[in-house]
Amino acid sequence: MLTTVIRSALRRQIPNGIYSCNRCINRSSAHLTKVEEEIFDVLYPEKQKHVPFNAEEFKKDLVFAKKSNIKTPKTKRNGVPIIKCKRPEFNHYRGDNYAKFEVVPLASNGWNRSKAKGDYFTIDACPEKEAREALFWYYNNAGFADLGLSQEIVDGLEKNEIKKPTKIQVDAIPVLMAGRCSVMAAETGCGKTLAFLLPMLEKIRMLKRRSDNRPPNHPLGLIITPGRELAHQIHEIATIKILDLDIESKLLMGGHTKRKMLNPEFEFFDLLIGTIGAISKLTSSGIFNVSAVQHVVLDEADTLLDDSFSDYLLNFLRKIPFGDRAGNSFHPSTSQITLVSATMPRRIPPALLHLVPSSMFHHIEGDKLHHVLSHVPQHFHRMILSERPAKLLSTVKESLRKKNPVMIFSNKTPTCDWCSMFLNENGVKCVNLNGNMPYEVRLGKFEEFQCGEYDVISSTDIGSRGLDTVRVKHVINYDFPHYMADYIHRCGRTGRLGEEGCMVTNFVTAAEEIEVVKQIEMAVRIYTSLPDVTGNISRLISKKHMRDEEF
Repeated sequence: MLTTVIRSALRRQIPNGIYSCNRCINRSSAHLTKVEEEIFDVLYPEKQKHVPFNAEEFKKDLVFAKKSNIKTPKTKRNGVPIIKCKRPEFNHYRGDNYAKFEVVPLASNGWNRSKAKGDYFTIDACPEKEAREALFWYYNNAGFADLGLSQEIVDGLEKNEIKKPTKIQVDAIPVLMAGRCSVMAAETGCGKTLAFLLPMLEKIRMLKRRSDNRPPNHPLGLIITPGRELAHQIHEIATIKILDLDIESKLLMGGHTKRKMLNPEFEFFDLLIGTIGAISKLTSSGIFNVSAVQHVVLDEADTLLDDSFSDYLLNFLRKIPFGDRAGNSFHPSTSQITLVSATMPRRIPPALLHLVPSSMFHHIEGDKLHHVLSHVPQHFHRMILSERPAKLLSTVKESLRKKNPVMIFSNKTPTCDWCSMFLNENGVKCVNLNGNMPYEVRLGKFEEFQCGEYDVISSTDIGSRGLDTVRVKHVINYDFPHYMADYIHRCGRTGRLGEEGCMVTNFVTAAEEIEVVKQIEMAVRIYTSLPDVTGNISRLISKKHMRDEEF
């Protein structure tokens, strides 16, 4: 039918008033695009050259051909494909481009059908070592001293074998040192923690040298995180970096909050790191005072500004005097705020603009923000639910045989628990991590994995954000995430700072998961950022419920 439609269009009147027959039609005089030429050659391989016809009429009917998904053969390409598929006709090579109205072929396009079981494809957008390094490091010889940091901090970094700043550190540290309010949004594993921590330590050190007559429990710097594990990790990093500096840090997290309120501790410290719940409660009760805070960092800011507890955060931030502070001669006139995340919205949430004007914010973005991790190969396997346990066991054993520690993600706590029990029953030592555990138990489990006692950890999304899981070489999404932000953060648990030999394996089963896979594959094929990247999961869920109710 389609062939008949296009052939009938090609038999229409040509400019000189003569009707052409099928044998006279050709494509050389039509000035067609490459894709149109391929469609023409498929339908009319026998046509001669240099015989004119009405090309404009033919082009109109080509729209119908493109919308009908005509498969055009791709010329054989040399090199390693960016997307390597089980069906080679869907391979995608660097330099492949698609016209504006061209149908982009997707290997995952038919995965909703039962016959797609067993299909797979792999995304490896940056296989060359030099290209991988260029993702995180500048080729110049700029050091930390060139960014305005003091020699004491530079010496402390060198003692920890940190000698060269990453791209985001080169871009962000001078801005934060200048006292600018900033939004720092960059890909996972690129060094964002040091990018905001080092300027904060430098400014605290300078303030203390001028004068320091603060009462106890009056910090100069404040770092707020959504989770306890991330707060603990930042505190450990800060403790290492301030060994040779006259700076004290304090870690404050939830748990036994009432006891802390009834028996408060009053200490002299400069940097307070903790979760929003604990800091807010103890500040409201008067145990902590934030009037002297000069720099506030919201790490994983998209989660902190989630609808589920954004009001809680904003009510706390109103206690910090952002703006004019002319009455305090010792401290600078304004307080500084920095928003940090790998999935930060490209515009400031309106609720925050009531506290800090948009003109104050300086945006610092990574080159690959909201893009698929190009330096980590990612495998997508279409399977049915009953195939997942056997595939999980074989994949984990293969990784352990190569001495690659594994992190397994599930969407729900029962599935996370089951994966851990299943692997342990089959001779694979696995530790479990989920939000239903008491914090003390949870932290101990993660440390057991970090120190090498276990090489496999099964986790929910509580382990996906911010944690510097440098040991992880292989991430397995046993349950594929339903939201793009979760996928980015899960993949970010491996390949930290461009580390080699890492990979991600995805088990894809449900229709909702397939839709996310299609978006990921499409973004890679057309060289664009991932769509619908937002950490405001609560808002996405509420919108989904509203759509369901409409139908």
